[in-house]
Amino acid sequence: MLQIEIDSGSGFCFGVTTAIRKAEEELAAGHTLYCLGDIVHNGMECERLRRMGLVTITHDDMQRLHDVKVLLRAHGEPPETYELARRNNIEIIDATCPVVLQLQKRIKTQYEGGDGASIIIFGKKGHAEVLGLVGQTKGEAIVIEKFDDVKSLDFTHDIYLFSQTTKSLDEFRRIIDYIRQHIAPGATFRSFDTICRSVANRMPNISAFAAKHDLVLFVCGRKSSNGKVLHNECLRVNPNTHLIEGPDEILPQWLTGITSVGICGATSTPKWLMEQCRDAILKYYS
Repeated sequence: MLQIEIDSGSGFCFGVTTAIRKAEEELAAGHTLYCLGDIVHNGMECERLRRMGLVTITHDDMQRLHDVKVLLRAHGEPPETYELARRNNIEIIDATCPVVLQLQKRIKTQYEGGDGASIIIFGKKGHAEVLGLVGQTKGEAIVIEKFDDVKSLDFTHDIYLFSQTTKSLDEFRRIIDYIRQHIAPGATFRSFDTICRSVANRMPNISAFAAKHDLVLFVCGRKSSNGKVLHNECLRVNPNTHLIEGPDEILPQWLTGITSVGICGATSTPKWLMEQCRDAILKYYS
């Protein structure tokens, strides 16, 4: 008999949950609400909120808006977004994750300290959170996306290292070790562990979960940075892991000879979507 388990540790993180709750409250009150960028990196959840009335806009769209409400998602925004809102009389519903907000403040404080150190951010170039972080330095921070990028840094200058909140803790530590080994005598290196523990702590949990099952379905939007990290961990532990965005992507042949299926996801994956995937498998077997 086939056993299907949904990972109890998967699903929205605190920041995403808060952003969606704020959007739902505004929409339930009958207000017109715009969201700057996808509220979460999950197309099906974005579509659910669109049907409720949420209007997703770009930064260019926001330039043309006046006297409206705009929700800022959990990823955060650079200072110029707040200045634009002030100029256009836009009411901001700020759903920036508290962890991201604290990171922005730390980077801004270091930048405004004026000691000339290079501010390095370990993160994905162009990612919404990273754009908000770089914005705290007036665009001067250097972004490195992977371990090999650290080798191109100038180690003769002071270096302050930060990380996007959802990056791999292990890779961040490798980068720290490399800089410590190569920083020039007389130059200062400081690292700030800014990785969200509610995300980082999912790594060992999801590893154990993936190892328990014959087949793992990792449900996640393909734009999710956090999802890529967690999916790769599942794949490392269990090669019979498939990344899917929804139940329509499940292939029947994956289930041949399988006795247990584990369904898990990213911090941007709604529980209802994982449940739909479970139901699709049960329907196939009924």
